[in-house]
Amino acid sequence: MSGQPLAGLRVVEFASFVAGPSAGMTLAQLGAQVIRVDPLGGGPDYHRWPVAKRNGESLYWNSLNRGKQSIAVDVRSEQGRELVLALATAPGKDAGIVIDNAVGRPWFSYEALAGRRADVIKVHIGGQAGGGPAVDYTVNTEVGVTDLTGPADSRTPVNHVLPAWDLIAGMTATTALLAALHRRERSGEGAHLQIALADVALAGVANLGWLSEVRERGDRPRHGNYMYGSFGADFVTADDGRVMVVALTPRQWQALCTATGAAKVIASLEQTLGVDFADEAHRYIHRETIAAVMRPWFAGLSLDAVGAALTEAGVLWSRYRQMSDVVADFEAGAGSRVLTEIDQPGIGPVISAHSPIREDSQYGPVRPAAALGADTDQVFAEVLGLSDSELGKLRSAGVLGTAE
Repeated sequence: MSGQPLAGLRVVEFASFVAGPSAGMTLAQLGAQVIRVDPLGGGPDYHRWPVAKRNGESLYWNSLNRGKQSIAVDVRSEQGRELVLALATAPGKDAGIVIDNAVGRPWFSYEALAGRRADVIKVHIGGQAGGGPAVDYTVNTEVGVTDLTGPADSRTPVNHVLPAWDLIAGMTATTALLAALHRRERSGEGAHLQIALADVALAGVANLGWLSEVRERGDRPRHGNYMYGSFGADFVTADDGRVMVVALTPRQWQALCTATGAAKVIASLEQTLGVDFADEAHRYIHRETIAAVMRPWFAGLSLDAVGAALTEAGVLWSRYRQMSDVVADFEAGAGSRVLTEIDQPGIGPVISAHSPIREDSQYGPVRPAAALGADTDQVFAEVLGLSDSELGKLRSAGVLGTAE
């Protein structure tokens, strides 16, 4: 966003992997000063795949930490812990804000922070609400989503590669932090907010009505690529292309019938079955019959011809693509404007993204990730007022790291 609405806000992020860093990145994209705390040599996600082919540097870490400052501190030492606590509780109406997902750090607890600054806001992201560990792969299996995913003729559970609950947990943390900040501005109160990844997943499936459905009807069978509750199906074209079409609304349904030339056959089918396909529930129940009627039309045309006809008729559709196709579009200048290329120090040119939040149709700026520890001296000098001599002594003692 061009206005950078969170400019001046200081957030200390002590987190690894996806949820916490994605929350911090979102705040940084909105203009906040996000200071990432890392142990000397980097945290457990510092070398995580995917990595750059040229030198093995983590594309993952550098992408999730765009726009933040980085400090490297020996948090196993008393001096290092004291510095991090002082940084997290430094004075100022736009400071005293912390995101973390660490376990086993009683020295960095809310009580420890609040003892130094009563109005501190801490958002902690954990695995289980009871304190146990969890990651996206484990909570997704636990709530049953993997049982719904996959081919209809298989009962093998299917994991998906998108860490959806992690990303949603990150956005939940951002929402929680901003809500607590709003309350603090009005009342002066701090906050201890806790978000469990497992709770995010359970709340998600419950809020979609899926758990209530199971209680009433039992476990839902798999549907492969069919859309649940309406009509959505994948079709193969004459040149082995594949498209997904979705007809959620009556208008979209009529557009699909028009494009495929199936309107008369569909009308006869309605009369024979005694149903009304204007009702999406009827379209869902008879999805396989409808798809069988339409498949010959798709199979008789090329992907380009199918796409042109569907678009002209106003059908909601998309091609099945690989990520290499997205990259090819980007390289050709035909991709979405949300994507951009930046020069990531230590790696080189990488495909990055603006914040998806636009202000007056404009995307905000994109900044690369700082090298591990690159901002250590600057942050402690500006926030805690440490002198060059003091910083030098801390470096010599191995408490502070330098840029890698």
